[in-house]
Amino acid sequence: MTAPPPRTVIFLAVPDLQILDLAGPMEVFHGADRVARSQSRAGYDLAVVSASPGRLMTSGGLGIHAEALPDPATPIDTLVLPGGDGARATPTDSAAVSWIRQAAPHARRIATVCTGSFLAGRAGLLDGRRVATHWQRTGMLQSEFPTAEVDPDRLYLQDGDLWSSGGVTAGIDLALAMVEQDHSAETAQLVARHLVLSWRRPGGQSQYAVPTWAPRGRTPPIVRAQNLIDADPGGDHRAAVLAATVGMSERHFARVFSAEVGEPPARYVEATRMQAARTLLETDDQTVTAIAARCGFGTAETMRRTFIRRLGVPPDRYRERFHLTRSS
Repeated sequence: MTAPPPRTVIFLAVPDLQILDLAGPMEVFHGADRVARSQSRAGYDLAVVSASPGRLMTSGGLGIHAEALPDPATPIDTLVLPGGDGARATPTDSAAVSWIRQAAPHARRIATVCTGSFLAGRAGLLDGRRVATHWQRTGMLQSEFPTAEVDPDRLYLQDGDLWSSGGVTAGIDLALAMVEQDHSAETAQLVARHLVLSWRRPGGQSQYAVPTWAPRGRTPPIVRAQNLIDADPGGDHRAAVLAATVGMSERHFARVFSAEVGEPPARYVEATRMQAARTLLETDDQTVTAIAARCGFGTAETMRRTFIRRLGVPPDRYRERFHLTRSS
């Protein structure tokens, strides 16, 4: 059986771009191409192009090669605009922005990664549109493009043919979501597992909710408290119990924990329980009620409210989308 023609994915590179904004989504599409072609489905034809073709230096000092810009009237399936210092510095009257402006009508969808949103804005693609960008640049983007609706807290989002992601690695989540739309959740999961991603994050998740961002305490009692919580998310981790365990008064413990970790003990406990529940929903067949009890939420309703507040989806919907079957 002959596979359908591949989808063309064009990555526009500018000097001083953030390499992960380019490499992360590119590896997702490359992985999806291999899976799709092995199943006689339409894969992806990838190209990196630039208004300054040849060797380009990224912000981290790594050189990449880019081809010349194609005819802007050429049909494109997906036009990806990576971000970085170079993207923010590219002016409206540049050759790159002019090409985006002309090529966009011929693309099925446009995807901005991190501050690649500035390139889209200068090409006139953000007027009246919802868009995500790196959380540190949301105010700057909103100020420059007041007619856009900049969402300061989304990992990624889709507004019609415009897709956009938050900072850096969120571009990987964005690309996985596009692969899922093109093919299936199973294909996206296979790619994620090949890239050794522990989970795929939903677009509604806050950019600030990534567990690995949680700072560690500086003093032994706080480090011990965090270790106790991490080792047994479903345990009794009320502030009074933790404080007594590490030999501090409850009031002093809460104050020191917040100062060192950046959030109150209860919020840290909730985030840890969330991550434990997400892992079980992705990998285990226990009921939502059983997972809620095991992870310390008490009831399924409490866990449901927490999931909606933190991720924007209830546990059952999260499981439907991210559960990994044994075959996958």
